[in-house]
Amino acid sequence: MVRKSKLRWIGYILLAVMCVVSLVPFWLMISMSTYKSEMIFQNNPLIPSNYLMENVKTIMASNFVQSYGNSFLISFAAMALSTLVCAMVGYAMNVYRFWWKKAAYTLILLTMMVPTQIGIIGYMIEMRTFKLNNTLWPMIFVWLASGFGAYWMVSFIKNGLPLELVESARIDGAGEFRIFFQIAFPCIRPGLLTLCLLQFLWSWNSYMYPLVFINKQANYTIPIFVKSLASAFRTDYGAQLAGLTLSTIPILILFGMGSKTFIKGLTAGAVKG
Repeated sequence: MVRKSKLRWIGYILLAVMCVVSLVPFWLMISMSTYKSEMIFQNNPLIPSNYLMENVKTIMASNFVQSYGNSFLISFAAMALSTLVCAMVGYAMNVYRFWWKKAAYTLILLTMMVPTQIGIIGYMIEMRTFKLNNTLWPMIFVWLASGFGAYWMVSFIKNGLPLELVESARIDGAGEFRIFFQIAFPCIRPGLLTLCLLQFLWSWNSYMYPLVFINKQANYTIPIFVKSLASAFRTDYGAQLAGLTLSTIPILILFGMGSKTFIKGLTAGAVKG
């Protein structure tokens, strides 16, 4: 019993150390956002200062609100469309029988092994051909063909959707769309919500695609806006950190509201039941 108690306390201490290591950078970001840029490296960054409102005024005087709205629009649209497409792929790969099924699954795995930077030139030419360059659409469409999302839903539906329910619904005369939305969706809800959170996070934090496709300030997203606060002569670190702090609020809210479902989706997708 004494040995178990010691091991438990060692585990608690290790968890506490890991929490501190994880939270210190986040606290430093918040604390340094309360400093004037020139004073960040002259004071103790662990102790907040009183310059936060000035930094907030600086970013609000720029294009912050519109950039925030652009990021919300892109992230929600990418999240909804990508999750729907990936759920359809997972459903088709598990429910239907067709030629080249294994080849299609192998192709999904191969797309996860190829760096996204390789295809960005071809994607840029494609968007330019459709006259979508310098709009918000390229940042949305790029998430529709998500290799990880398709793989995630294929694995989750394989373990979470009993095929007997699908066969029973077909016998009762239900159509495929009705089976998919009314029977399959409730069974795979944890996996869908987990993928929603991940897709929102990835699209919200995306920097490379907005950097390539956006040239107008009206279409800036949060990462590009924060970068734009630096000029050739001065980088306003305080304002940048204040913008980063405000940009983490939606992520914290979403993960706070969906943390239980997120963990449930991860564990359910890993265990065959």
